Amino acid sequence: MRGSRRVRRGRAVLSEWTFAAMLLVVTVAVLGLGLLVGAVDRLVPLLIFLPAIISGVGSVAQTTTASVWVVAVIGFVVASEGEGIGMDLGAMTFTALFGVWSVLSCRYRIAREEEIHRLRSAGAALQSQIVRPLPVRTADVVVDGVYEPVEEDATVGGDMYEVVDTDHGTRVMIADVQGKGLHAIGAAIALLGAFREAAHRERSLAGVVEALETAVVRHNEGARRTGEHERFVTALVLHIDARVEVEAVNCGHIAPYLVAHSHAWQADLGEPELPLGLGRLADKRREAVRFAFPPDATMLLCTDGVTEARDPRGAFYPLEPRLRAWARRSSSALAEALLDDLHAFTAADFGDDLAILTLRRSGSGRH
Repeated sequence: MRGSRRVRRGRAVLSEWTFAAMLLVVTVAVLGLGLLVGAVDRLVPLLIFLPAIISGVGSVAQTTTASVWVVAVIGFVVASEGEGIGMDLGAMTFTALFGVWSVLSCRYRIAREEEIHRLRSAGAALQSQIVRPLPVRTADVVVDGVYEPVEEDATVGGDMYEVVDTDHGTRVMIADVQGKGLHAIGAAIALLGAFREAAHRERSLAGVVEALETAVVRHNEGARRTGEHERFVTALVLHIDARVEVEAVNCGHIAPYLVAHSHAWQADLGEPELPLGLGRLADKRREAVRFAFPPDATMLLCTDGVTEARDPRGAFYPLEPRLRAWARRSSSALAEALLDDLHAFTAADFGDDLAILTLRRSGSGRH
């Protein structure tokens, strides 16, 4: 996740050398142009905007210095020109007041930046409890990847993932909540809580998925009472242990991709089950299917922010050919390469959250 840089009060974004050079260059340029055209008294008031510029990028001390500097320069020009100058005491007073306003604006700007930093820090702390930092290592797999909400300043989006190491094996979930915004995040949090509990409690993967279905239905019931829209969730839930085959229940999600020896292919999970929240529409209970996960392969899980990404001309992202080209990369490098390529392919114009997980067998086995 990308962190934010804190701007402390009194610490300049501008270096001291840059600040000093800016004062001198702008002042010399204005005075020099005034002398050249013979209108110093008309051009020197332009310096009044210098403190306002500094207040947007500098510290309070730098803005104060710039304000005093401008008042001194204009005062010097007034004194030098004598009675013929068109600058009176009222204009000098206005210059000083504008400098004070610039200093106050700088103080407000820095206070807002510090407040935003505190909020982002709180968001990052919340995110660490909601979205597990990667990589994660269990007795069965090493999970790495990247996560990027569509909102630039958001820390959590509607795409979710979780990895739980249990006595039964490793349970992995990747999910995409319908819609965006805080209400989608609320559904995602309810889903995560249910998965973390059910992954340990339920012996069968189908039992885990039933618990997730119940959690989404209950969340929707609460949303309906408050006038919010009900939401369904596409999810892929896996059970991985020492066996070569992996169990999977696919609730309307994208099937896993497997990458090995310059080859990439999508696992055949058959017809996907209904998304979570719509289970009552099905005739039968969701059932797990199996597919091979060879020891030397990398498994890639993703949300539809990847598969539905388009370039500026409207073409879909060619995921499988890209994976074949990167088949010999490490699992962590694979996820980073995919994210960078998506940015380049879409010209960074994403329309959805992104979650990409790569899984490799840990090799330690489960005792």
